[in-house]
Amino acid sequence: MKRTLIIAKPDAVNRCLIGKIISRFEDKGLKIVGLKMDHLKVYTLREHYKHHEDKPFFEEIVEYMASIPCVLMVIEGKDAVNVVRKLVGDTCGREAALGTIRGDYSLSAQTNLIHASKDEETAKEEIARFFKEGEIFQYDKMNFNWIYCKSEKGLYDPAKKEGKTVEENGGHQAPQK
Repeated sequence: MKRTLIIAKPDAVNRCLIGKIISRFEDKGLKIVGLKMDHLKVYTLREHYKHHEDKPFFEEIVEYMASIPCVLMVIEGKDAVNVVRKLVGDTCGREAALGTIRGDYSLSAQTNLIHASKDEETAKEEIARFFKEGEIFQYDKMNFNWIYCKSEKGLYDPAKKEGKTVEENGGHQAPQK
């Protein structure tokens, strides 16, 4: 399973949308393995948004993100980065599809409720930036068996010995895509 970072921005906190945002991820079947509220530091935000430092909105977004606490989450699931980005929607809330978080609750390109990691490499960097060791948890999700099929959980490789568990198949597992 892969992980990604979510930051519910100050507008999501102020508009009391945190519960609705969390519900979207849980309703999809994703697993929350890290969750906290934090008043983000300017120096951390400057590092986080470094790729935007030459853009005119850089100072404004850093100030905005540091204005009040944000809610940060580490989400886990198969292809988590892509699944989460689809749930979140396009950057500009006015252009985001209805049914996405931004499409349903945002009208702005900057105060757009939520940050989601753009790819797996960035997700790893961002998780390490915002979460310390001991703040991310591993646990068995009770409905896991109802969310993924056996091959998605790595319990058998249909190309080798269909219907056999990894143990019954001599430890071989289906390749992850």
